[in-house]
Amino acid sequence: MADADLEKLPGVGPATADKLRDAGFDSFQGIAVAAPSELSNTADVGESSAADIVQAAREEADIGGFETGSQVLERRNEIGKLSWQIDEVDELLGGGIETQSISEVYGEFGAGKSQVTHQLSVNVQLPKEVGGLRGSVIFIDSEDTFRPERIDDMVRGLPEEAIEATLEDRGIEGSPDDEETMDELVDDFLDKTHVAKGFNSNHQMLLAEKAQELAGEHEDGEWPVRLLCVDSLTAHFRAEYVGRGELAERQQKLNKHLHDLDKVGNLFNCAVVVTNQVASNPDSFFGDPTQPIGGNILGHKSTFRMYLRKSKGDKRIVRLVDAPNLADGEAVMRVQDGGLRPE
Repeated sequence: MADADLEKLPGVGPATADKLRDAGFDSFQGIAVAAPSELSNTADVGESSAADIVQAAREEADIGGFETGSQVLERRNEIGKLSWQIDEVDELLGGGIETQSISEVYGEFGAGKSQVTHQLSVNVQLPKEVGGLRGSVIFIDSEDTFRPERIDDMVRGLPEEAIEATLEDRGIEGSPDDEETMDELVDDFLDKTHVAKGFNSNHQMLLAEKAQELAGEHEDGEWPVRLLCVDSLTAHFRAEYVGRGELAERQQKLNKHLHDLDKVGNLFNCAVVVTNQVASNPDSFFGDPTQPIGGNILGHKSTFRMYLRKSKGDKRIVRLVDAPNLADGEAVMRVQDGGLRPE
């Protein structure tokens, strides 16, 4: 519920309401899930007053209380599943990438992490009947990995039935065999992909806040934001905070960043996909020594964790490492010119 009458809340006058809106707090729900300290710093009010404002917003938004398991199950029916367009991977993930969750994809360089974010940026725009969420995408690029040419390749490489359904859905006349029709379709996909390059960790954190504003602007539009990708989540943090002396500060900022991303997912029923770098554990004598960085902060905050590793040729192994309701397992896919493909 964007552009709510914030002055209904206790202690919020016109000036305070303007400050809240300028900071992106333009709905009762957005205020309800904020910390009082965050609100206090934003709106220049006391901590006690901020706590009262948050509590009143929770009552207005009707959130924050207990629910029965049946109510939770009913609410979970609203969660979308974004297909990889690869049956084996979708089956591994219980139908695809979930909205209102953070899904982490980690692996060595060249394992295909950026290929996954590009493919999902295409798939999310497909009609729901062919595995998409019919939404737009926000892409935060911290490693200069985003390539519009790759989006072009992947749109043209979609299954023919997916292309035909998308053309009909968007009112584009023509067939998948027509070059001009496909050019128009690719342009339409790129127009619904919002990209920003993060230059350092602070800028990346700012972009996560801007993503919430952008998602709010599109919430009631024809193409709401249904996917937020960060590629990669940890590159800047890893480069800027070196050594044990800076570890605590790094983890604190990373935790704040993850909560901002999670807020976008929960407020706007959006899937959040982050890629992560890895390190080798020298103490590991058995098994794979590759470990994701980010520590317990990232491990606890990621709802789904997937490990990508190289196999022969263009094959990649997708291993589900952690999920709250799914068994661990593996699936095989291929990275090809037209996108991600089944084995």
